Amino acid sequence: MSWPTQHETNTARDDGLAPHGGIQQLSATAARDRLVVVGAGAIGAAVAWAAAREGVAGEVVLLDPEPGGGASHVAGGMLGPVTEAWAGEPEVLEMGSASVARWPAFADAVAADAGRPVGLRTEGILQVAVDSTDVASLDRMCKHFQDRGFHGLEPLTGDEVRRREPALGTSVRAGLAIPGDLAVDNRALLAALTAAGEAQGVVFCRARGARVVDDGERVTGVEVEGRVLAAGRVVVAAGAWSSGLHPVLADRVRPVKGEILRIRARPSSPLPPVHTIRTAVEGRPVYLVPRPRGRLVVGATQHDAGFDPDVLVGGVRNLLTDVEQVLPGVADYALEETAASFRPCTETNMPLLGPVGPEGLFAATGHGRNGLLLVPLTVEALTAVLRGQDLPGVAAPAAAARATAYV
Repeated sequence: MSWPTQHETNTARDDGLAPHGGIQQLSATAARDRLVVVGAGAIGAAVAWAAAREGVAGEVVLLDPEPGGGASHVAGGMLGPVTEAWAGEPEVLEMGSASVARWPAFADAVAADAGRPVGLRTEGILQVAVDSTDVASLDRMCKHFQDRGFHGLEPLTGDEVRRREPALGTSVRAGLAIPGDLAVDNRALLAALTAAGEAQGVVFCRARGARVVDDGERVTGVEVEGRVLAAGRVVVAAGAWSSGLHPVLADRVRPVKGEILRIRARPSSPLPPVHTIRTAVEGRPVYLVPRPRGRLVVGATQHDAGFDPDVLVGGVRNLLTDVEQVLPGVADYALEETAASFRPCTETNMPLLGPVGPEGLFAATGHGRNGLLLVPLTVEALTAVLRGQDLPGVAAPAAAARATAYV
């Protein structure tokens, strides 16, 4: 999909709807011409915006009681296919690499419609090591990716890392500069997607979709507030809650809890890093993602704890202890926020994209730790299938219909 910087906005709505109304405010658009996207996190909001922008439906409704909430609101915002890569997941790496390459053009297109930036950061990511085992791992990581055609990776000594980021401590023994891995301010992105969706005529409905309704062959709508919102097509983008919306998705997406901290440098604090910093301390991954005005997002824990919303003392302790290994001045920072949310994970760590189950049902969920990273590729994939085309080749391994049968 191309994202032209010059575009025409869809014809303005003439039904007098408020952009964030309830189900009772929806127009009488013919059901088969209505597309409902369930879930207004970054994935759902981006899919709804693109669907409206590309004119793939007569009306696009974005259904969520708390638009911009959930995992997207809590996320750190790393866009790191290399730094987030796990051994044995080549298809995840391929999808992430394809998506991060699409991020600049996607960000420009959203910003053009929204009239505001999305908070994309292009300084790159520094992966740093704090002990000899991690130094050896960095060397292997660099060779692994260079052998697979990833260019621009730059091994650094500890002194070279500190010259780039003076706030990092002497415990940092080596680093790897990864300029192709980016970051985004998740909350700036969500605000921009909301504004861009409004500009393109997306109808925001603050209500909870209870389940997708079908007649045994095709989708007929979504149950909302005890009634059925008629629709010819439905995209499930409800993150960790997606499994409960239709039997064909049952048990295919599970919540994995993550906790993050938001901290702020005070006048007496060392200046925060400019690059996103990622490391591991005693096997625990930890990252620091810069935000405007001296702020950092610190994350993230990972627990299979179901829908447990509590931020645990142990999680906060571990994050602060681990961060202090690389940023020794962090004790002087102000602690502004602690939060927990739920990554939508699948057994294969691959998302579920495209048609699934009855005709008219589509999935855009299960992105796990790569939700923000995969937004542009997910948008491209869903826009294609909503037009009746196949999933783009790089997204084909994530086909939602894989290994499923709808009865």
